[in-house]
Amino acid sequence: MWLARLTELGLLRPSFVPPAAIRALRDYTRARARLVQERTRCYQRLEKLLEGALVKLSSVASKLTTESAKDMIRAMIAGQRDPKVLAGLARTRMKAKHDELVEALDGMFDEHHGELAGLLLDHIAFLDQRAAQLTARITAAVAAMPAAWGIDGDGTTGPDAGTGPDAAVLPAAARLAEIPGVSEDLARAIIAEVGLDMSRFPTAGHLVSWAGLCPSARQSGPRTRAGKKGQGDKWLRGSLGQAATGAARTDTFPGERYWRIARRRGKAKAQVAVARSILVIIWHLLADPAARFTDLGPGYYQARTDKDRKIKNHIRQIEALLGHPITITPKAA
Repeated sequence: MWLARLTELGLLRPSFVPPAAIRALRDYTRARARLVQERTRCYQRLEKLLEGALVKLSSVASKLTTESAKDMIRAMIAGQRDPKVLAGLARTRMKAKHDELVEALDGMFDEHHGELAGLLLDHIAFLDQRAAQLTARITAAVAAMPAAWGIDGDGTTGPDAGTGPDAAVLPAAARLAEIPGVSEDLARAIIAEVGLDMSRFPTAGHLVSWAGLCPSARQSGPRTRAGKKGQGDKWLRGSLGQAATGAARTDTFPGERYWRIARRRGKAKAQVAVARSILVIIWHLLADPAARFTDLGPGYYQARTDKDRKIKNHIRQIEALLGHPITITPKAA
């Protein structure tokens, strides 16, 4: 009753409710994410089934989703049991692991394993088909939003505008896809969660706080504890976590930032920190459609390091260890 009374008097701020088009897009992207999660579970069940049959394919192949691994599993389902014949189905780089594959494929795979593996592969193929359908529907839904359209150099706008080399404004998904670790599919999933109108978030910090990537301050008197991230949009955090993991594999500023933090505080905190940085970049790109992502480069931190200050810090540490002052003599030229 008290909350209803406050709402009646206009004393409560309204929650973020995106437009109907964004809400529909959000349903599509979340449904696709659930299909991908179910497909991952199927691959995990398949791996467990092979391990139970003493087939150690996953210990040689990087993952069971490769075409080489699928060909070998289909051959075993069809009745082939010769490890050398199965290893001969390897493609590209897996051909170099022929001996390891022969040893890994020499197991106790029988008919009932083949029947269960066939069911799992059929289910995976079904999920792939449905995920592809949703991907096409998501792409069409974003293309139907005028706010997501690009602008050509001559000022023309539309669903296909902004794709040329002289484009004044890129489409929203393509604009976000320039960020390291963000693909166009991932960009559409992020747009489905935050929308295209950044006026709802006055600053990038407001968006970061709403997403739950802003750590809280926990202090009691002189004692300060490490803050934890909030309970924001889990779907948005999941997409940003994927982007941060992808950016860590690139030779860019976000990639260097990830490993710079991971060396000191661990990969989990590094992932959250880079996800927050990516979300700040996304806010600026959506708030100003004419803006473009520009990478600062992996040497950004190193180029701005104060060498004299680092030297003084190292001298202070050495003096603390030795217990007496030291003198640094410059090396003669």
